[in-house]
Amino acid sequence: MKIAYIGTYPPRQCGIGTFTNNLIRAVIANTGHENPEDAAMVIAINDHDNQYKYPPEVKKVIRQDHQRDYIDAAKYINFSDASVAILEHEFGIFGGNDGVYILPLLHRLEVPFIATFHTVLKDPTYTQKSIVQEIGKNADKVVVMSKRAVRFLKEIYNIPGKKIVLIEHGVPEYTRMSREEAKEKFGLTDKKVLLTFGLLSRNKGIETVINALPEVVKNHPDVLYIVLGATHPGVLRQSGEEYRNYLIRLTKSLGLENNVYFNNEFVTEDKLFKYLFASDIYITPYLNEAQITSGTLSYAVGAGCAVVSTPYWHAQELLDDGRGRLFDFKNSEQLSEILNELLGNKEILDEIRFNAYEYGLKIRWPRIGKQYLELVTDLKGIGERVKKPTVHPVDLRVLPKFDLTHVRRLTDDTGIVQHAKYGVPNLKEGYCLDDNARALLMALMAYRQNKNKVALDLIPIYLSYIHYMQRENGNFRNFLSFSRQYLDEYGSEDSFGRTIWALGYLLMYPPNDSFKQIGREIFFNSYQHFDRLKSIRGAANTIIGISYYLKEEPGNDAMIQTLQKLTGILTESYHKHADKDWQWFEDIMTYDNAILPLALFASYENTGDRDVYDIAMKTARFLESKTLNTGFLVPVGNNGWLKKGGRKPDFDQQSIDVMAMVLMYYQMFQVTGNRGDIEKMFLSYLWFLGENSLRMPLFDHETKGCCDGLEEQGVNRNQGAESTLAYWISHLTVLRAQEKEHLYLEK
Repeated sequence: MKIAYIGTYPPRQCGIGTFTNNLIRAVIANTGHENPEDAAMVIAINDHDNQYKYPPEVKKVIRQDHQRDYIDAAKYINFSDASVAILEHEFGIFGGNDGVYILPLLHRLEVPFIATFHTVLKDPTYTQKSIVQEIGKNADKVVVMSKRAVRFLKEIYNIPGKKIVLIEHGVPEYTRMSREEAKEKFGLTDKKVLLTFGLLSRNKGIETVINALPEVVKNHPDVLYIVLGATHPGVLRQSGEEYRNYLIRLTKSLGLENNVYFNNEFVTEDKLFKYLFASDIYITPYLNEAQITSGTLSYAVGAGCAVVSTPYWHAQELLDDGRGRLFDFKNSEQLSEILNELLGNKEILDEIRFNAYEYGLKIRWPRIGKQYLELVTDLKGIGERVKKPTVHPVDLRVLPKFDLTHVRRLTDDTGIVQHAKYGVPNLKEGYCLDDNARALLMALMAYRQNKNKVALDLIPIYLSYIHYMQRENGNFRNFLSFSRQYLDEYGSEDSFGRTIWALGYLLMYPPNDSFKQIGREIFFNSYQHFDRLKSIRGAANTIIGISYYLKEEPGNDAMIQTLQKLTGILTESYHKHADKDWQWFEDIMTYDNAILPLALFASYENTGDRDVYDIAMKTARFLESKTLNTGFLVPVGNNGWLKKGGRKPDFDQQSIDVMAMVLMYYQMFQVTGNRGDIEKMFLSYLWFLGENSLRMPLFDHETKGCCDGLEEQGVNRNQGAESTLAYWISHLTVLRAQEKEHLYLEK
């Protein structure tokens, strides 16, 4: 059985890499293999574009910030002889926001995998929480190294307890050396040695120890504090040796040049353990509690050191039962007292060392490797290749509860505000007709489907905004400042069409006669402009609005003629630009693409024109071939759009494009009765919930809003009106499909 390990790896200087290397050898030690290549293959994560001379077991390298490398790595594992994969997870080692690039790799794996979390945060950001939850959902088992981490995964991330396994951080096997012998090797025979090791960065809190030393030196002038370790490569890139230089200046200012030694090197494990054996006291002075795992602390306990530490989470557990002493964060005075006490009392020191050594025997790497091997062996389906489903069944249990909290947050007595900073309305950007038309449509749908009282209260606000923005000639302005100042003379044809769409829906499904009458007045005041539309999206949105109106009043011949004329704008554009390899209305696919075939299907419902139906079907399937051919929806990205003969940009994906796909597939089903279109409708909807390129949800379960887009580095966390309304319209469409066609949906 071969295991694929995904993580950093030596010679890259990284604690995760050291862990991965040790784990591989620990597992192999329990299998009888001697050559790592026989039982392991490593997928190594490179930092930036650095090059390393990796050992033979490294079979594939992922450049941290190259998203395509992650996809290629998944394919490599799937076509290899690996039976299972183990992920070493730390937010900072993968590309994208908080390492989001790892999710598409994991989603594509066809072998079982185990995720080892080296960091579990108590207060994660939205992105961090989403990443951990997605990994937890897809992993066969999740490994953590402390009891507190187990609790966090259950309570904060909602990962089932049956998936979680506690396996402590391993420590190497070593040949024990007496303190005297180790001190002699480093020329420290006459010194009382205090030691801290690890990659240097500001969160290590080394200054707390240095500030404690003057009081210690008064009683023990032979004390030497060794700070062992190179500066963290990430810190070095960002700020150079600023922190180390600060510590050196602090040492000089306190007159401690003879009592503090900075050893700026990334030492081998063999040399590290010699330093640990030489130390009288090992210190971890981290600055805050949010450290769920510390490899350096595990090594110190494993070596039988007397450890003094701040009470971060891992230290609280590992130093319990007399295996060490704790002092408060940044409390140099308290640390001075503890060091003076321990250095003056050999019996207490020896007792702490004995307790640590006895516990350390339980966490030697061979034992830890055996636990991992047993976990791997017990996995169900190990070695079996499982293809991910390309079409998801419709499962309404995944839908969040309908909740207009964020819509209400964005709405005041004028209308719905365009934009938000995260989940907070951005009043500086004011209002627009597009969003208030969408908001009216959403509120009407919500009231029609479930008699939502909040939606009913919102409808007159959005109607009032539309009425306010209509000029005397029947056309509309679009933008209004927060101080209610007009910002344009006329809006776009897009905003005009979206308004007619919402008004047409109102005329077909009015909550009461009062709303219907004002909607009718606005609709027909604008009617004179229908024939003047030129853009295909303006025409398409207007077609949809007219189609709703004609379902309510089918005998209006003048309106049918208008519908046919607007439909001609789309069909003529199709004939002008389409060929056998490019079945589309323009030489470029831009935004809101599915609205175009959707409008033709709506037109066909009213006219029965078979040529219109054929174009609608050809363009819908062509759009599908460009966006729904990977098992999940990948809309045309707004970062360049898709030119005829060009390559589709995958990012800056927008919610309105997804909403359009949901609506298009539902309309197609209404026309064709094809059950597969209902499934594709639902699959498109799942983009909002994480079935997308980055495996990241855009719907925010806390705010009840929707993030503004999917960008290459992660999710755009702003939750403006357009994206939130697009989500809730899609949500209501799925519910409507269930209500009408429940036989085709899984409940």
